[in-house]
Amino acid sequence: MGGVFDTTGLSREISLLEGETKLDGFWNDVRKANDIQQKLSNLKKKLDDYYNIKRMISDAIELLSFDDLEVVDEVSLEVTKIEKLLDELEIKVLLSGEYDDLNCYLEIHPGAGGTESCDWASMLLRMYEMFCDKNDYSYEVLDEQKGDEAGIKSVTLYIKGYYPYGYFKGERGVHRLVRISPFDAGARRHTSFASVSVTPEYNKDVSVEIKDTDLKIDVYHSSGAGGQSVNTSNSAVRITHLPTKIVVTCQNERSQLQNKEQAMHILKNKLYQLELDKKEEEISKLKGENANIDFGSQIRNYVLEPYKLIKDLRSNYETSNVDKVLDGDLRPIMESLLKMKN
Repeated sequence: MGGVFDTTGLSREISLLEGETKLDGFWNDVRKANDIQQKLSNLKKKLDDYYNIKRMISDAIELLSFDDLEVVDEVSLEVTKIEKLLDELEIKVLLSGEYDDLNCYLEIHPGAGGTESCDWASMLLRMYEMFCDKNDYSYEVLDEQKGDEAGIKSVTLYIKGYYPYGYFKGERGVHRLVRISPFDAGARRHTSFASVSVTPEYNKDVSVEIKDTDLKIDVYHSSGAGGQSVNTSNSAVRITHLPTKIVVTCQNERSQLQNKEQAMHILKNKLYQLELDKKEEEISKLKGENANIDFGSQIRNYVLEPYKLIKDLRSNYETSNVDKVLDGDLRPIMESLLKMKN
């Protein structure tokens, strides 16, 4: 695995990051310090897993050297464990994109369809929150706009943990639901759509020029949880970038200034991502490839009626265990995308 799994390079990177943690003033920038600690933890885990598998293989080979048939069963069990660990290590190796280890922002917006789509958006939010809870990701709801009758009009999550962008980037696009509507007195089948966008939290030194004249800033009452001050002051902030029509809202912080700073941080990340998407599209055209930006295209079907099936239209992964997926069991789908893109 030497050419694929660069243990020397990983050890060197771990050593450099450990050196940074020992510098005076390391914790002056808490967000940056936490990011370095998270990256260091991820790299150490990857390296530890490699050496653990290598040790298990050596032990199994040594056992086979004994002239004892009873050992065969024991080695067979070890091989099963090794295969499982190798599959997990393969995913870790595939999470090698430039931004895969970065924290990310995940947004959900319902499509046309009123209450139906708003309810579908809230189902997706629950699915992602349950995935985070089950897989040790921490998340924070930065902004949530409730639907008029049910569900949500929009929501923004900030997600941290083990290669957050690497796992969640495959969720970017349009998600389609087919079901018997709970809001239809005639119990008819409805199709609903919701879009998901995922943006990595780039380093703070990303240079994005934003002119004040290009911004429209609105303040309004916060509508979510946040203590006694919520709904009594205009603390929530909505920023519209006029040239691109990108809208960012934030209401989780206690003050208007903090919400504005958070919203501007998200906006810079979105604009930087937009530039990267444009460059990727231009490169694809030069290569003669069909440029296909996932956002805005249907990526996955969730069919609850007349049968049960979830199918990802890119990796062709499918399962009839719809309830399990909607309860947060997304890892097999996410990993099928990582393998396909590799």
